[in-house]
Amino acid sequence: MGGRARGPPPTGRRPAPGPTPSTGPSGTGHRAPGTGHRAPGTGRNCRPHRWGIPSPRTRLGSDMTTVGLIGSGHIGGTVARLAVAAGYDVVLSNSRGPETLKDLVEELGPRARAATVREAAEAGDLVVVTIPLKAYRDVPVEPLAGKLVLDTNNYYPERDGRFPELDSGSTTSSELLQRHLPQSRVVKVFNNIFFKHLHALARPAGADDRSALPVAGDDAGAKAEATAFLDRIGYDAVDAGTLAESWRYQPDTPAYGTIYSADPADWEREAPADAARVRAALTEATR
Repeated sequence: MGGRARGPPPTGRRPAPGPTPSTGPSGTGHRAPGTGHRAPGTGRNCRPHRWGIPSPRTRLGSDMTTVGLIGSGHIGGTVARLAVAAGYDVVLSNSRGPETLKDLVEELGPRARAATVREAAEAGDLVVVTIPLKAYRDVPVEPLAGKLVLDTNNYYPERDGRFPELDSGSTTSSELLQRHLPQSRVVKVFNNIFFKHLHALARPAGADDRSALPVAGDDAGAKAEATAFLDRIGYDAVDAGTLAESWRYQPDTPAYGTIYSADPADWEREAPADAARVRAALTEATR
């Protein structure tokens, strides 16, 4: 499992392969949405927002207190920051070993610890898989049985190699992960937003400029739990349908990347995208 998953990179091009796609175990593996590049590095200067506190109206279940991360790069690290700010404990992992996550753990504080990939899968009440697609078969199956799994993956052939079933459109990358994890409840989310935007656009519930993220999954209960998690960390959710429909916010679609950018040519400036705008972008997607 290699590479960090960063989200779509800031540029007007497609995200480039490399340590930024939204799938790498270490949090890389994404390209920046709306560009042909992966999102550029993220830094330890991304601090949790003050508003990341559980909302009284959010219902996620008192037993869901720990987020496990398989991949702790750009996207994984950003989700971890938002989760800690919202009151969750996080267990970080990557393909290189717990010792490589010391700095991030120190930054996040007492609610965070580093572990092996299997330990993070076992510890999480919900688990974020944010590794390159080419490594999806390395995700441990048994410890994720029955759990909500949030998949941030995108398919980048230049990084992942060719998957004929994805090239033909006969399936989606998240359906591949769901088949690999038959007893887990997979929901696709976080794959269409640049990691810097994900950090900067989080807002408290009810804020006029709150952004929305699309979620897709085959289990209605899992999507409801994912929606509650997003609410706690600062986002609304838009139901994009089943995993088979998740192509609607994969690379090169209107809902990927630039929808959260003030200028498609300048990914450094984020702009909110509310639920109505995200729904419209999903509807506009074509294959």
